[in-house]
Amino acid sequence: MSEKPVIGFLGLGHMGLPMAINLHRAGYRLKAFDVVPAALEAAQAAGIETVSAGADAAQDVDIVLTMFPTGQHVLDAYRGYLLETAKDNTLFLECSTIDVAQAREAAQLAVDAGHRSADAPVSGGVVGAEAGSLTFMLGADQSDLAQINPVLEVMGKKIVHCGGHGAGQAAKVCNNMLLGISMIGAAEAFVLGERLGLEHQALYDVISSASGQCWAVTTNCPVPGPVPTSPANRDYQPGFAAALMAKDLGLASSALDNTQTDAKLGSLAAALYRKFSDEGNAGTDFSGVINAIRDGSL
Repeated sequence: MSEKPVIGFLGLGHMGLPMAINLHRAGYRLKAFDVVPAALEAAQAAGIETVSAGADAAQDVDIVLTMFPTGQHVLDAYRGYLLETAKDNTLFLECSTIDVAQAREAAQLAVDAGHRSADAPVSGGVVGAEAGSLTFMLGADQSDLAQINPVLEVMGKKIVHCGGHGAGQAAKVCNNMLLGISMIGAAEAFVLGERLGLEHQALYDVISSASGQCWAVTTNCPVPGPVPTSPANRDYQPGFAAALMAKDLGLASSALDNTQTDAKLGSLAAALYRKFSDEGNAGTDFSGVINAIRDGSL
């Protein structure tokens, strides 16, 4: 009989499903649930055990892993059915990207109910989820790492223990604020290069090996050609959708306000991505912002 913990996995969307599949392939027993019937069907097709209600996913498991769209979804599920259904001392592993304050509130709710808690938001997108190469930013008690790390290692290639409850979300919001800023900067640089008569490849060759080097250019290049795997080569299909970047930058804005941090570029990036997403580009890869910069619609 396997000694691996049984995992209740809630949230089988674009990120959650491939993460669940990797756990299943590694020999973990899952009790998986999603409110979307098609997501349940996809999990079943992959051989994953599914349940008919969220509460059932938390019953008689060792870990409850959540991948939800917002922090309010997490808090509602914790209060509504997960915490009261789970057996004592269950580990609640929250892998969504949510507000830092909400992550700490969820952790306190779990602890007060006799459970343990960790936040472990991810970076790497759908490609990373499918490949099992995600980066996890972990906020957890040191005593829980021995149980958490083997699970995360199945789904990711790097785990950074950032501190206690909420620290993983804090690291994620800082990282994605910088990513949003750098993608806008990369897009502006390529548009300027076009108007100065530079070929995309020539500018890429310079930036990728000079002081402007960044992930937004070397991995997710906003123009087609230089990086064949970037979304720009498939008409900006995500990837990491603009709506998700707008959401994450909204979380950054909230954190900036709560900490009274004067971060003008972070605030501007949030406003630009919110506008870009709201104007019909929510499902476009966030690198597609280059098209709005090019046509002056931002």
